[in-house]
Amino acid sequence: MVTSLCRCARLAASPRLLISSRGLTTSSRSFATTRDDSATTPHTSASKPARPSYFKNSKVPSFDDFVGGKNEVLGISESLELRTAMVGPAGKKRQITRLPEWLKTPVPVGENFKKIKHDLRGLGLHTVCEEARCPNISDCWGGSDKAAATATIMLMGDTCTRGCRFCSVKTDKAPAPLDPHEPENTAEALKRWGLGYVVLTSVDRDDLADGGARHFAETIMKIKQKAPAMLVEALTGDYAGDLEMVALVARSGLDVYAHNIETVEALSPMVRDRRADFRQSLRVLKAAKEEKPSLITKTSIMLGLGEREDQLWDALRELRKIDVDVVTFGQYMRPTKRHMKVEEYITPATFELWRQRALDLGFLYCASGPLVRSSYKAGEAFIENVLKKRARKSETALADMAGALGAEKTV
Repeated sequence: MVTSLCRCARLAASPRLLISSRGLTTSSRSFATTRDDSATTPHTSASKPARPSYFKNSKVPSFDDFVGGKNEVLGISESLELRTAMVGPAGKKRQITRLPEWLKTPVPVGENFKKIKHDLRGLGLHTVCEEARCPNISDCWGGSDKAAATATIMLMGDTCTRGCRFCSVKTDKAPAPLDPHEPENTAEALKRWGLGYVVLTSVDRDDLADGGARHFAETIMKIKQKAPAMLVEALTGDYAGDLEMVALVARSGLDVYAHNIETVEALSPMVRDRRADFRQSLRVLKAAKEEKPSLITKTSIMLGLGEREDQLWDALRELRKIDVDVVTFGQYMRPTKRHMKVEEYITPATFELWRQRALDLGFLYCASGPLVRSSYKAGEAFIENVLKKRARKSETALADMAGALGAEKTV
């Protein structure tokens, strides 16, 4: 064993003989980890050509070119022009429509955005702003302070039992059980923020006997107990057509009852889950108004799904028949490739046209625009003012009645 080790040591230390065409030469042996440039010669003829790379063979703009450059101001005709592009590998290219300029929004940033997100995660709360990928999240969460911001709280978890073809919220036939502490946590969070107006919504829970209506109503009552002056809007599901559950939520102390019809009647079967129905949604809104006539009722319609003008007129007339007070119009934007495609990008001028038409039909308020959603903060500010005016009028009327009764007693 010792002899073998000594022999190996001598071989490693001794010079190495190399036979070449020029004669006998010697070369010192190198270690395997040492690069020997003299012994390596490039074989250019046998080597493969370098594979072309976009990042190596193209001049790629730096990050500063994206954020530091000056943006040219586009004219009206240029900004409304839809641009197309060819994408895909050679031989399989397809044409896509670029997102119009009026639908582009800033990236969510700012301290207030981070604070709200931190508060929500700390209490285990969800928002439809995040789950539904709302394009207005930077606008609504980015106020100067938390009191000026708007966040739509989504109750009963982040998983829906329905699968509408426009919605990006997760779906499952058996979501997680309800959190019994959610009503208390939600009320406490909203009290800390000191908001004047809050929007609550929820996923559909067809796995529950009451559809989650009692959980929703309990949350509203908790909020009103902790912050009586706070105005509450509830954007609810249809509770599978159970109008008793609709009445239960309507009596819980909320100020605005919202339920979305989403689209016109003709497209409803293709756009919404099979358990949702245009006429059923109308019955929900009607039942809420009948249960509490002072409630403001509200609904929302997406445009760009292929609806016709006469179908939109019919939908608006049906809503006015049941005294719906507020309607909003917004552009449908495809969340992923698995969802319905956008049939048309509606221009801001067309949205303004439908806003005026809705007001002419007698709606109390209409928010209409490409980025408007059912929980749009501009609409909430208007409704908040309307509710406060109503409250002042009722207080004045009560004071007048008390004064009149006092005068009668003295006489």
